[in-house]
Amino acid sequence: MAKSIQHNVAYVACGSGCASAGGDARCSEGCIGCGACVTACPHGAIALVDGIARVDRSKCTGCGLCGMACPQRVIAFVPGYQNILVRCNNTDKGAIARRICDTSCIGCGMCAKKCPAGAIRIEDNCAHIDGVDCLSCGMCAVVCPHGAIHDRTGIAAGV
Repeated sequence: MAKSIQHNVAYVACGSGCASAGGDARCSEGCIGCGACVTACPHGAIALVDGIARVDRSKCTGCGLCGMACPQRVIAFVPGYQNILVRCNNTDKGAIARRICDTSCIGCGMCAKKCPAGAIRIEDNCAHIDGVDCLSCGMCAVVCPHGAIHDRTGIAAGV
């Protein structure tokens, strides 16, 4: 699949399945919905949706101000062409991560085993995708037992 060269864009590494914005079981590494990133973005590229920050890639310039403003450090930057994203920043081990979040990466490695390009590594109990090597085939999203990997194109949903 051909990849166009684009600037980096922000994404929020939180799938909002956790109770980070309140409740008893709080993910200490998820988006808390404070809006600091929304305020910091000079391009209006970030909005709070159901209490979680979401980035409009068409408006994001990759300036990095949102990432610097985020107290949770949950905003990451990826190449603009990267469509497969890990929406989790949690480093807790599987059982703990499952207890505090419905969509956490549990570090099981199923995604890395299924990736035909070898673009996924598990580090600190969380999957990380190399956007340069990723083929955007979506197989990692298909096999992820917790739904922590998001396919922006929706291709994997039909597999």
